[in-house]
Amino acid sequence: MHGRNPLLSSLPGAGASGSLELDPARQPIIIAARRTPVCRANGQFKALRAEDLLAPVLRALLDDARVADSDVVDVVIGNAVGGGGNLARYAALQAGLPVDIPGLTVDRQCGSGLDAIALASRLVAAGGNGIYLAGGVESISTAPLRARRNPDPDGGPHFYSRASFVPPEFGDPDMGVAAENVAREYGISRERQDEFALRSHNRAVAARGAGTFVPEIVPLGAGTSIVREDDGPRASLTPRLMARFPAAFVQDGTVTAANSCFDADAASAVVITSLQRARELGAEDGLLVLGCDTAGVRPELLGIGASVAAKRLLAGSGLGAADLDLIEFNEAFAAQAIACLDALGVDSERANLDGGALALGHGYGASGAVLVTRLLAQARRIAEGQPGIVATALAMISIAGGMGTAALFRYSRLQ
Repeated sequence: MHGRNPLLSSLPGAGASGSLELDPARQPIIIAARRTPVCRANGQFKALRAEDLLAPVLRALLDDARVADSDVVDVVIGNAVGGGGNLARYAALQAGLPVDIPGLTVDRQCGSGLDAIALASRLVAAGGNGIYLAGGVESISTAPLRARRNPDPDGGPHFYSRASFVPPEFGDPDMGVAAENVAREYGISRERQDEFALRSHNRAVAARGAGTFVPEIVPLGAGTSIVREDDGPRASLTPRLMARFPAAFVQDGTVTAANSCFDADAASAVVITSLQRARELGAEDGLLVLGCDTAGVRPELLGIGASVAAKRLLAGSGLGAADLDLIEFNEAFAAQAIACLDALGVDSERANLDGGALALGHGYGASGAVLVTRLLAQARRIAEGQPGIVATALAMISIAGGMGTAALFRYSRLQ
């Protein structure tokens, strides 16, 4: 979106609570957020399809928000590598929602989950004074094989690993190569990447050990066991071990398996409604959605897309990086995370307080929604014992094909 964002609220100062520009019946607010554990692809969730991951999350959200199934207006879900067929509708029915509640599946690749939340927010702002379930899901383990028809009828199908994101004349690098491009273009050293990745693991290990993630996670049955926590964070990593990893994508490069994310299976979603409806439901707090933006960038430098969207969003809000209390950025690669934070003027230690995708894993279409779930959990944690707390939060994610999405929130108590 260009210019004044219709979802932006009046913010007279950092962390200040101003009068809302939008009517309470049109001001979007997120009042509940949940996710599954994020688990390595072809691991603990290898037998669970996308709808098996998502349906329990939708069910838990309705219980958390004390929302009747019949009050849901729509289900908006992001997904990147599924088999089509409107996954949102399928998962909604599997979750037990009535047949008259529709579903919409969004594909903006890695940004799908965050863009689904943005779309639902805009529906509320447009006058949809109802209750929406929005988020994302990815089952990389069960994603269908992809093939093109062979013009030779006797040749059989041509299988491929990923779709083309842009026409070939624009350059369409694989994700690791694109991360190397960003590292080179923005001067991000191997040492900075390894340090960033190690910090992500250390923070996630500490958060998991302290039970920080427990309130946001919906445990899932996988075979004969119940999975209750993320399986990616590694306590065994050290600077010396990180330094031993060779370049993974480009000869003599700086991007390695240790400072890159791993593929993961996960689902995450939120309850979005109007401020007016949230008060009627008796919600105690939530994330007011202040604005959303998606930007395009050069495809060969796709990892920088999140910072361009975030810059434009912050400029439209009258805020600067120093006004942000919480930042969640999808760490597909340390190189692009550092480059984006540098571009925003944000000290990298301020982002992803409990670790990010480098430690937890990247569930493609789910990852943007995981960021929002983390922000609500973090805001609630810092607000404990501080009834007047107001926190400004930013979620952002870079996207294949040369794009990035960012969303700005303000945590507030309602009661």
